[in-house]
Amino acid sequence: MKQVLSYSSEPDDGEQFTRELNRMYTRFAGAYDFAVKVFPVWKTWLRQALPHIQGPKVLEVSFGTGYLLTQYADRFDTYGVDYNEKMVSVASANLGKKGIEARLQQGNVESLPYDDETFDCIVNTMAFTAYPDATKAMSELQRVLKRGGRLVMIDVGYPADRNWLGMRMTRVWVALGDIIRNTGAMLHQFNFEYTEREIGGFGTVHLYVADKK
Repeated sequence: MKQVLSYSSEPDDGEQFTRELNRMYTRFAGAYDFAVKVFPVWKTWLRQALPHIQGPKVLEVSFGTGYLLTQYADRFDTYGVDYNEKMVSVASANLGKKGIEARLQQGNVESLPYDDETFDCIVNTMAFTAYPDATKAMSELQRVLKRGGRLVMIDVGYPADRNWLGMRMTRVWVALGDIIRNTGAMLHQFNFEYTEREIGGFGTVHLYVADKK
């Protein structure tokens, strides 16, 4: 008999949740950048998004220190927005070292600084579970994505087969601050057709390729 899944509740104080997370990322931006570059597992997960990115105009939301941007930004008209100013600075430096141009800026996923239906593709990796209001965030992603455009997401959730290690790994993600949601149901709610594939973490890391109807 499969275990009953228990999804996280949204934080009572979303602004406080975001402020605390932002302070943490500011403090550990350098260590985060080092970890992404050095540990192969994390890079392997992120690179699973690459074959699904389509242009010509691409937005990456919550790009962190920009590892994934360095893998594709030179092939598209690329934009990026991240809430943390330190991450924007580090990502810009990482792109500059490789001679890659992208228009990066600080901003909030709940109020993206772009017009409706601006982008052909939006990339969002290991970030959605850190947003305190999933409905606002998904609404904004859908708003700035063109009709027929694609949302490529990588994030954490329960393993489909409820395997022992995966279920416990999900608890670790929650302990680290992730908000576990039914992402598939949310994509359906916002009029996306999507595929979902487990790509690591004993089934806890999922790749979603969602096309806006």
